[in-house]
Amino acid sequence: MKTRASYTLLLLLFSTVIFAQTFTMEQVGKFSFPSELTSSPTGEKIAWAMNEQGKRNVYAAEAPDFTPKKLTSFNEDDGQEISSLQFSPDGNFLVFVRGGDHGGGNASSTVNAQNLPILPKVEIWKINLESGEVETIVEADNPSVGREHQLLYLKGGQVWTADLASSEKPMQLFEIKGNINELAYSPNGELAFVVNRGTHSMIGIYRNKRLPIQWISPSFHRDSNIAWSPDGSKIGFVRRPGGSGEAYPVLEPRHSPWEIWVADFKTGEGEKLWEAPKTLAGSYTYPFFAFSGNNQIAYLSYQDGWQHLYALDINTKASKLLTPGNYMVEQIKQSPDGKKLTFSANTGAEAEDLDRRHIGTVEIGSGKLTWETSGSGIEAYPVWIGNDALAYFSATAQRSHLVAVKKDGETQLLGQNLIPSDFPQNQLVTPKQVKFTAPDGTVVYGQLFEKEGGNEKKPAVVFVHGGPQRQMLLGWSYMDYYSNTYSINQYLANLGFVVLSVNYRLGIGYGYEFHRPSGAYYQGAVEYQDVKAAGEYLAGLPQVQADKIGIYGGSYGGYLTALALARDSDLFKVGVDIHGVHDLDGRYDLTSTYEQAPDLDKARKIAWESSPIADLETWTSPVLFIHSDDDRNVAVSQTVDLIRRFEEMDKPYESILIPGDTHHWMKWSNMIRVDQATADFLKKHLMD
Repeated sequence: MKTRASYTLLLLLFSTVIFAQTFTMEQVGKFSFPSELTSSPTGEKIAWAMNEQGKRNVYAAEAPDFTPKKLTSFNEDDGQEISSLQFSPDGNFLVFVRGGDHGGGNASSTVNAQNLPILPKVEIWKINLESGEVETIVEADNPSVGREHQLLYLKGGQVWTADLASSEKPMQLFEIKGNINELAYSPNGELAFVVNRGTHSMIGIYRNKRLPIQWISPSFHRDSNIAWSPDGSKIGFVRRPGGSGEAYPVLEPRHSPWEIWVADFKTGEGEKLWEAPKTLAGSYTYPFFAFSGNNQIAYLSYQDGWQHLYALDINTKASKLLTPGNYMVEQIKQSPDGKKLTFSANTGAEAEDLDRRHIGTVEIGSGKLTWETSGSGIEAYPVWIGNDALAYFSATAQRSHLVAVKKDGETQLLGQNLIPSDFPQNQLVTPKQVKFTAPDGTVVYGQLFEKEGGNEKKPAVVFVHGGPQRQMLLGWSYMDYYSNTYSINQYLANLGFVVLSVNYRLGIGYGYEFHRPSGAYYQGAVEYQDVKAAGEYLAGLPQVQADKIGIYGGSYGGYLTALALARDSDLFKVGVDIHGVHDLDGRYDLTSTYEQAPDLDKARKIAWESSPIADLETWTSPVLFIHSDDDRNVAVSQTVDLIRRFEEMDKPYESILIPGDTHHWMKWSNMIRVDQATADFLKKHLMD
């Protein structure tokens, strides 16, 4: 009897181990991740960057078979990203930037995640597609390719140029007061630019070194978002107020006006065609803005409560909605002939499509809307191949992103061999869409990760995304940071946790009121209600141990993780705070001017009370702090200062500092280290 009991106990222990972990963090962290998808203006060619365990390279493919070809040989996990990938107008060259971190502030500053004695450089590179030669052009950033082989780039707020087809040294194109931040060639070869002069910005036209700059409808406002008509006779732009304005109450939401203008290129005289509705939803401005033909402009607006595309008739000044429905539109590209738009949107035949992405196209003139993809996958970042074929990123709940091509009604998935053989694709769970209600009645969505079997009662974890203008999906994210957190959630589920990824207020995908709520962040942290409701939802599930719930998140998710631990340690028993914001006391700039907002003192008090540091006395849960010290999104001082307060209050904590890396774990091995430490800390405190 004793022998049988011992055997049964060993069998149970062995079964628990088998259930707990069937793949490693390193294996699930080998997810494929493409970025920078672009297409050639001529021919049927596409190119993209691929991150393979920190080794980032450029791939290309062309008709008819679209077989991926690796064009570069950067075969080290060195933390050097690839960005700004683009074809030359003739399709003979590819241009890209290597280095920097373009996901946050100070993007053009070098990243030294390897902590080398000599700093890496941020450089513009070119690939000659005929010869296959890959070489650096110049130490710089922000490239754009103009006529034929002309490369333009911004350096010190000025425009520089180089010839891709020659080895001549780059030269400054012209010199001007202020900082140039936008360039756009007309179909006829004229170069338009936006120059910022502090209180206002203007659109200028450069022709050559002899002729003076021509200004397009100059004013005391901020003009931007240049769009040329196909015949080059008109130039469209967005106009916003200049200066600073009256010191209105800072806690009172106000409309932020913006207008669409069109100017005659020859005279430079402009006319206002449209202004945003004087509502909070109408205030939201998007960068997409383009001509369709010579008499229509397509633009993106939140005016009906959802991020939608509209067409504006220049002659009648009438607007029409192109994408009706309760869904958001993003990642928009215009076809080469200017007649159609393609985009990604969270809609489809199933209720779960609210938490997915599918590709749509719309004809600007007729408004004909076509859904190019459907089903349970995630499709994002579409580009046109010619005027009829499409390329885009494609993933499922199990398979990470690859490039897909849709042509003549057939879809082809490229580069399936790029997914490593030990990537645990067949062992990943399919997250389930769930929804619950916050205390103030707001409906909140999330994705529940849970592996079948295991213990009758399981520990649980709430994952809180960053941004906050993000949406976690029912599959692999189209953003590298959140593909990584998706892999962590899968690993935790494989260990035996029930994981809830919560899409709290301030996130996208659920309409304007959800995206831009009043009283959020440093004005009251109303979105924390959603995070606490997620923890309570987990506690109410029959398979969850209500006293074994943890929380983790990065960036804005780190802020909300810290709030959860400080305010509700009884609910959230442990947490991992990854480069979070902790002190909001300095959110209002106190100047020496006499005029101050009438509610400034109240606003500062609310900002303090919205900070995790305001509730440290009630923070009793164990915590792991993680931060890199070259973070360009959240200053490392946010964690340094909080740790000092912990030490002054004699509170226990654990911490990991990553020297040299940034907010986005540019070095893959650093990402895996952080991921493993996160999972291990939660496991140590929540699993028996």
